[in-house]
Amino acid sequence: MASSPTIPAITHVAVTVTDLEASEAWYTMVLGVEPVLDEDTGPFRHIVYAIGNTLLGLHGFPDLVSRQPFDERRPGLDHIAFGCESRSDLEKWAARLDELGVVHGEIVDAHYGSGLSFRDPDNIALELFAPPA
Repeated sequence: MASSPTIPAITHVAVTVTDLEASEAWYTMVLGVEPVLDEDTGPFRHIVYAIGNTLLGLHGFPDLVSRQPFDERRPGLDHIAFGCESRSDLEKWAARLDELGVVHGEIVDAHYGSGLSFRDPDNIALELFAPPA
């Protein structure tokens, strides 16, 4: 009997932003890498970053339905988490975000790992996450 396939790894995540140029500058600064793609597809323009084995895309639509800031309490995306190897990496990231002037929360420790939360220019919730020690 054939086994059922399992869902493969996530290859990319894309978020819609209100100001593509401002978001590109912010993400390039915070991520510390340049985009690998900047393409106008017609219905939208997208800028893409390679983060480990995953692509992170920023989509800019000329005809946005709303300019309302992101709110994770609405159905859809809650947040995007980037993996760190250890809690000490989160401490280094907190210092880096401070240097960049990016507002962030405190490192929160839980039995399943530790997280450091911050937001992009559209208020999209982002997190750096490390597994438990």
